[in-house]
Amino acid sequence: MIKAKDIMTRDVVTVTPETGVTEIAKLLLEKHFNGIPVVGRNGALVGIVCQSDLIAEQKKLPLPSVFTILDSFIPIHSPGKTEREVQKIAAMKASDAMSPKPLTIGPEAGMEEVAEIMVNRGFHTIPVMEGGKLVGIIGKSDVLRTLVSSDKS
Repeated sequence: MIKAKDIMTRDVVTVTPETGVTEIAKLLLEKHFNGIPVVGRNGALVGIVCQSDLIAEQKKLPLPSVFTILDSFIPIHSPGKTEREVQKIAAMKASDAMSPKPLTIGPEAGMEEVAEIMVNRGFHTIPVMEGGKLVGIIGKSDVLRTLVSSDKS
């Protein structure tokens, strides 16, 4: 059975919360990454910036949906959601654009779990953690490589 440790990229490129979004966009394009982990000064994983996070900067701010009762405006969704949208659109550095506390897996996770996360949850970059440390990362291309290598058998 193929496990995360068998397909993960071990030499992980990371950025800090202070890294500018322009630099992150260049890294994503040059390295053909979908996402890049954000690590704090102590090396702890604090978030992940994906292409979709940076693309969010290009969209217009959605007006919150509201309804009125007795001349009062009641938002349909939480104000925090609108605040997060504004933050992503105005992002200048990784800490503004990143998705905090990303979903992670361990090196012993099976290919089925990786595929389930990518397909059902729509995450295409999955950090691999062991003992609280970032030890690898799995992207779509890592999974696709297993199809090519299994075809050679």
